[in-house]
Formats: sequence, C-alpha cells, structure tokens
Amino acid sequence: MTPIHIIMPVKDSPDTTREAIDAVLQTPDADFTVYNDFSTPENTAILQQLAQEHGFQLVNWADRTDHPSPNYRLTLQDAQQRALAAGAHLVIVESDVMLKPDTIRRLNSMVADGVGMVAAVTVDNNGNINFPYQYARRMQGDVVSTRKRFSFCCTLLTNQLLQGADFHQLDPTKAWYDVTISHQSIKLGLRNLLMLNNPVEHRPHSSRPWKQLKYTHPLRYYWQKITRKRDRI
Repeated sequence: MTPIHIIMPVKDSPDTTREAIDAVLQTPDADFTVYNDFSTPENTAILQQLAQEHGFQLVNWADRTDHPSPNYRLTLQDAQQRALAAGAHLVIVESDVMLKPDTIRRLNSMVADGVGMVAAVTVDNNGNINFPYQYARRMQGDVVSTRKRFSFCCTLLTNQLLQGADFHQLDPTKAWYDVTISHQSIKLGLRNLLMLNNPVEHRPHSSRPWKQLKYTHPLRYYWQKITRKRDRI
C-alpha cells in the first residue's frame, strides 16, 4: 500500500493547534510533519515540546528562510519533495481542522488510478457544512467528483498528482495555492473527489484572526486584501 505523509502548516493559535495535532496523532502509523510558519517564540516553544513528546517532525521556517509568513509555497515544495522521495501520498491538514481517527484512512480508500485529490468536507460543531465548502450544500451522494476548487483543510494529494505537478512552478506572488493546485489536477486529466460522508470540523481562520473580517466587516477585509496584497489565491 502507498504510504501516507501528513503535514500541518501552523501559525500560532496554540490551543486549536494542540487539539488539531492530537487529532492527527490518533491516525495509525502517521508519518507527520508540522511546519511552523513564524509563530511567536512562546508558541514555537510549545510546538518544540509537543514534537519531543509525540515524535513528529517539526520544521521551523524561521530557521531556514527570511521570507515572511505565509510560507505555504515553501511548505508545499518541501512536502512534495519528501512525499515523492518516499513514494507517498500527501495529506494536508490545517491547524484549525479536527480529524477523526479514521478520517485519513477513509480518504486513502478513495485513491485509484486517475484520482488527483480527495478532500473531506468541512462542517461546524453542529455538523453543518461550512466554509470553504458552502457550494457542496446542494450536492447529493456520499462522494462527489467535482471540478470546483478544493481547499487544503483536509485534503489528500495523490502521488500521481505529485508526480505531474511541479510545486516549484507555483506563483511566488500568491499566498495560497488551493485553487491553483485544484485546477492543475484537472488539467492533468485527474479527478478530484469530495467526500460528503467523511466530514471534519473546521474552525475557520483561528490562526489568522484578521481574516474573520471577511464575515464581520467585509469592506475592511477587501481593503486590506487589496492595499496590503494579503490573502492572494
């Protein structure tokens, strides 16, 4: 069976991150790497302690680059290289997403030739589909093949996709690459599967609170997005 490499990009939000890490560690035989994207010294110390206690790998970008956060491009490039070297699929889990013990096993069960991405639909604590998969509320079925964009909240990138998409070609002017890689998968002739029957709880933007402005003060959010060139996808 193809091995699985799990990664989690982290930016502060220690309470949510700790809970998200604990959830990933319930996955049997998890090869797990946390990418610390310039968290505060206090929160970096927490991650270092957790890594020592639980044995997962910790990459501190502050030790390797002076490029300011977010460093999703570097994270994806490093993770792709590691996964390809191991012949593994890559699972991205955000630090504001809570897995179940069988979440990743069920994602992996959907991998077949011609599949590029498999994503778990996100829900709130009441079980209702929430951001970023609002478009899926009208979908029916357990697993849906879709050309709509995926998020990296909890998403498996197959080894077949990793072999066909070079993350070193990702646009360095962007901050996030969920949409870009979703489209790359389709262009490679692969199918992207959204699992409506494999939900994960999502607590949006806990690591970047300013993005909550999208819902509370949208004009302020889009002003920052434009003038400060933030949150580019």
